[in-house]
Amino acid sequence: MQQLLMNTKQTKKNISSKGNATRNVIPPKRVFVGMSGGVDSSLAAALLKKEGYEVTGVFIKVWQPDFLTCTWRAERLDAMRVAAHLNIPLLTWDFEQEYKRGVADYMIQEYKSGRTPNPDVMCNKEIKFGAFFRRAMEEGADFVATGHYAQVVYDRRIGAYKMLAGVDKGKDQSYFLWTIGQEELSKTLFPVGKYKKSQVRKFAKDFNLPTAEKKDSQGICFIGDLDMKDFLAHYMTEKIGEVIDEQGKKIGTHRGAYFYTLGERHGFTITKKGSTDSAYYVIAKDILANTITVAQAKSTEQLLCTRTLVTLKDANFCSGKFPVKEKKYMAQVRYHGEQLECKILELLDKSFSVEFSKPVLVASGQSVVLYDGSECIGGGIVE
Repeated sequence: MQQLLMNTKQTKKNISSKGNATRNVIPPKRVFVGMSGGVDSSLAAALLKKEGYEVTGVFIKVWQPDFLTCTWRAERLDAMRVAAHLNIPLLTWDFEQEYKRGVADYMIQEYKSGRTPNPDVMCNKEIKFGAFFRRAMEEGADFVATGHYAQVVYDRRIGAYKMLAGVDKGKDQSYFLWTIGQEELSKTLFPVGKYKKSQVRKFAKDFNLPTAEKKDSQGICFIGDLDMKDFLAHYMTEKIGEVIDEQGKKIGTHRGAYFYTLGERHGFTITKKGSTDSAYYVIAKDILANTITVAQAKSTEQLLCTRTLVTLKDANFCSGKFPVKEKKYMAQVRYHGEQLECKILELLDKSFSVEFSKPVLVASGQSVVLYDGSECIGGGIVE
């Protein structure tokens, strides 16, 4: 009997010990990866699974106009193939209404008002780090991840997360991500941001991913290869107007002043052009008069501009810390555009003024994004 009691106590001790061991095991972190069907997001999922995360793929269905060929089913099929290869679940979340309202309608209204919006900035704000982020957190995710070429680091010195540019300068997408704040950065992973595109391709082949050889998508996702003016013409009435030179002389025609943005060199017709003329760029537009003014140059950097002071609204600073007034920063006024030296003159809660060291060509509605070295500070929208 005594032996039986000892055995029973020992058994209970073993069970208790195993129970404690089970409770001490830390479960893997759950990450929901936005999988578009492209190679970048495919590799992001593969890398995270290799690192030990519990990965769930999510295909985000967005709005697409009915006059364009449907492409989302083919993209989702590629995402499904990758998920099956990695043996991870793939969910489909429908954000059509959110996309139509927050991205497409916003873009169309901005063009109608004579401004130049950036739909990729709004897609990240409203969808990927808006609707998708919120739902992932509601579903119990610890993190979300995408295939963006950017990086997130935690700076213990200031106690905040920072967003850095991607290692591949030719693919860096931090310009499109300036609206992200601390809440999103603290729970976001960019697995491919520390690699160059050539490395991403190689790693994708090493993982035998079905999308390893897939070409990168071009243009805005719901427009594809369609010219922006042709897309807008379905929602805005074309109105033939005059193209004038810097002296006010008519030298051609255009489809409607609100279709164009400053620095653009296509989509209008020059009827009075010499054989040795350089390319013509839009340097001004008048919505009421329905005219656009153009000038000749070999590049936008050679255009004669007079604007050095730019006021920005809807400001956001990624680290949650305001930048320093009068300090020198670099600013980018368009994706893959030249970074220009500037300083902040006036700084309010949701707006600030930037003075550039040399004249710039920037349109109302465009995003101006600030950098301090490789760190994306934040940005705002030109008033």
